[in-house]
Amino acid sequence: MTVRRRGLMKRGLGTVVAAGVGMPLYLPAARAQAYPSKPITFIVPWPAGGSSDITLRAMCERASKVLGQPFQIDNKGGASGTLGPATMAATARPDGYTVSQLPISVFRLPVMQKTAFDPLKDFTYVSHLSGYTFGVTTAADQPYKTFKDVIEYAKANPGKVTYGTPGAGTSLHIGMERIAAAAGIKWTMVPFKGGAETNAAVLGKHTTLQADSTGWKPLVDAGQLRLLCVWTEKRTKNWPDVPTLKDLGFDMVFDSPFGMGGPKGMDPLAVKKLDEAFKVALEDKDVIATLEKYDMSPRYMPTAAYDKFARQLYAEEKAALEKLGLAAKS
Repeated sequence: MTVRRRGLMKRGLGTVVAAGVGMPLYLPAARAQAYPSKPITFIVPWPAGGSSDITLRAMCERASKVLGQPFQIDNKGGASGTLGPATMAATARPDGYTVSQLPISVFRLPVMQKTAFDPLKDFTYVSHLSGYTFGVTTAADQPYKTFKDVIEYAKANPGKVTYGTPGAGTSLHIGMERIAAAAGIKWTMVPFKGGAETNAAVLGKHTTLQADSTGWKPLVDAGQLRLLCVWTEKRTKNWPDVPTLKDLGFDMVFDSPFGMGGPKGMDPLAVKKLDEAFKVALEDKDVIATLEKYDMSPRYMPTAAYDKFARQLYAEEKAALEKLGLAAKS
């Protein structure tokens, strides 16, 4: 090798080394080109077996076929559905390999108490996915045949009616308290981690009522639980004889929209691939059929629209909680 060639090689190597000084271990461009090259963790912030878990697993299974990598489901229930997203925000790399469902409680709990995350700063909003059908159930052998029966008993016995929910700050908790305020009654919320626990509590009469999403469907259909009302705009396809809150004189609708997100600063190309994959999933007939089993439907929003929606939702929830007197004192 000539001296000239050795000199050129040294200068070239020096350029490469110099260019690498101070650069991150994971280059965004290189990472995005290969993404995804390994399984992706999807945090479901509720226990296994509920409507959230079942429908999100169906979405992930279809999205995995688009991405060419499987999703590993991590059920991380607790803190009214915010433990999983909070853990992700605090510990996950923004490389697209850890994402989470973002329930509406992500926008409520920080208003009600101090949290380790800020919904406006600590998440990358990827795709809006769906919303829930909520309802109030009681054990089939309880004396309450209608929701009106429960209201009347609660008026005569303040605080004695108990209801299970997935936790403080969830749509179920806020909804039940808004109903109580409108009816002029008091009842007592008992928090649980998710639908499996609220099902067990109301079946065992540890609580009078259960306010939850449609994880109670098999028990209602089997005649073990009585569905007293639903919180949708109109009566549902699955239970057309069950009244809505509006039918009962409460001008209220709760459907608790939810989406998927990652930690702040996610690589835009990884976000794009995830968004595209879940859009395909929500158009899949098997996914739609799974959603319909739980009286849910696709409500897809792409990344930019979902980010805007999330910020508006936070402002609306903050104003509503302040009006109810549930916001933390500053």
